Amino acid sequence: MRRERERLPFFVYGTLRPGEPNHDVHLRGSVEAEPPALLPGAVLYEGPGYPYLVEAPEGGPVRGELITPLPSAYDRVIADLDVLEDYAPGDPRNLYERVEREVTLLGGVTARAWVYVAAPRVAVMLRASGALIGGGDWASFQGRGRGRG
Repeated sequence: MRRERERLPFFVYGTLRPGEPNHDVHLRGSVEAEPPALLPGAVLYEGPGYPYLVEAPEGGPVRGELITPLPSAYDRVIADLDVLEDYAPGDPRNLYERVEREVTLLGGVTARAWVYVAAPRVAVMLRASGALIGGGDWASFQGRGRGRG
């Protein structure tokens, strides 16, 4: 069950990762922690300048960070990210859906997080004709690997 009011951290895997342009615009100065994390059961597809995450039980992991906004910034951050990701609860035109998933941090610790996944109609198109990003790491795909696993 989705808990819209729960203040979960966010698993970011594309242009919201540290060092990427949308991190600077939407998260700089608003984050208390951003450790590396992995999301099993998912793959990345190329988008027009950003990746799409598609859930795939046999896929993954996708590499990213677990972003924990400062408590004072949480409401602004979630609103900004929903707009950036073209997500509105229940809207059939969404490009992404915000879903609650379990991610794994270094040392095997797990945490629940919000993840923006490709909306169902987008996922169908990507599975049919999209270009997979090998290794599940947007930064490496873009040539900006961070040297951490």
